[in-house]
Amino acid sequence: MHPIISVQNLTKTYDGGFTALNSINLEIKRGEIFALLGPNGAGKTTLISVICGLVNPSHGKVLADGYDIVTDYREARSKIGLVPQELATDSFESVWATVSFSRGLFGKAPNPAYIEQLLRQLSLWDKKDSRIMELSGGMKRRLMIAKALSHEPQILFLDEPTAGVDVELRRDMWDMVRELRIRGVTIILTTHYIEEAEEMADRIGVINKGVLILVEEKSELIAKLGKKQLKLQLQNAITELPQQLEKYRLSLSSDGCLLTYTFDSQQESTGIAELLRSLGKLGMDVKDLHSSESSLEEIFVSLVREQP
Repeated sequence: MHPIISVQNLTKTYDGGFTALNSINLEIKRGEIFALLGPNGAGKTTLISVICGLVNPSHGKVLADGYDIVTDYREARSKIGLVPQELATDSFESVWATVSFSRGLFGKAPNPAYIEQLLRQLSLWDKKDSRIMELSGGMKRRLMIAKALSHEPQILFLDEPTAGVDVELRRDMWDMVRELRIRGVTIILTTHYIEEAEEMADRIGVINKGVLILVEEKSELIAKLGKKQLKLQLQNAITELPQQLEKYRLSLSSDGCLLTYTFDSQQESTGIAELLRSLGKLGMDVKDLHSSESSLEEIFVSLVREQP
């Protein structure tokens, strides 16, 4: 199956010489949820803006559902819905009017039943006659999503969609994202809430300083780069680690009661059995032990930190 978005050798350099994107190559599969992670200024919004036709690329090629974003702009743009970071806050139009107008901009025939369904899904139906300037921040965020979906796009970009919204609204929005994916819509999101990407995404891309560091299946990324930790609660506190345990590179808690052992679960031998035998020989009794693996956030931080 052909990718719904294909980015080939994409570079964006501004007039002042700053390179925001450097030779980006990326393919996004039809019907997936793809999360793009990166620190502030990494190039996330620039990449989205180029794909959506809002910023001209310096070099490279981008296809949206087979249409070139430069030479086939109108067709490409009709396939895309965009929820930007910035909110429109000063409009005197009503919710119903602005969503209906957004649909018309893409040449779609009026469809009151679809607009009603959309507003109901986003808990905006009771606000349909309200002016945009009267809405709360959370309601304005919902309205931006409704506008992006008004023309029934096959690709939906969500640029920091839950920034500044409450937990309940965030959950409602992610439920809707899942429903859209079921209907075949491809979702590309950027977020600072890494737990959302861990929960929602099928694949994850990490971008930093305009360079796409990696693109990986979420589960494979965690398996390949995630480290596991074994925490051992000692029966009796110690003041320092015995020399015989140095090879395990253990960390000791300030109260002397907890040892932390970090290991790679992909290795044939984790060293846990040997460690426990060593503790036994030293007369160090273990009262309790617990294992855990790296979160996506820890992996992301380590990747960005390691990039030159």
